[in-house]
Amino acid sequence: MIAPPLRSRSRGGFTLLEVLLAAGLLVAGMSMILGVFNFGSALTRTAELRSVTAGGVEALIHDLEENLFELRDDGTAGPPQVIDDRPVPGRPGVLYSVEAVGNPETIAADGLPMEYVVDVSVRWQAAGINRSETWTTIMLREVPFGARMRRRFVR
Repeated sequence: MIAPPLRSRSRGGFTLLEVLLAAGLLVAGMSMILGVFNFGSALTRTAELRSVTAGGVEALIHDLEENLFELRDDGTAGPPQVIDDRPVPGRPGVLYSVEAVGNPETIAADGLPMEYVVDVSVRWQAAGINRSETWTTIMLREVPFGARMRRRFVR
């Protein structure tokens, strides 16, 4: 009698080494994807803060243009006003102060300089810490058209 041939048992499935390798690749891939999400959210937060800051600076500049020089009755701009700890419109808790020094080389017929070097100091509080920033700009002695029209027609 002849013995029946030995059947090789088919082994379906994966070895432990293959499973560990696949799990390691999955973990590495997921950690890279999460890192990209984390980086993207940090960039989004930075862009949001820059946008809010740009809006605050824009509001400050508009307020400064409207209020730095007094409007005389004849519609011309007078000397610079003293601005000390004035709130920035639309930005609670943000204050600014201004010091304007005239350029003596640009004296107009009324005896006042037409050009001023303006030092702007901004103060605010963030995360319980008092912060400040200072910058310098040059402004012409003029009152914006809108302020002149409001003065003329709204009174």
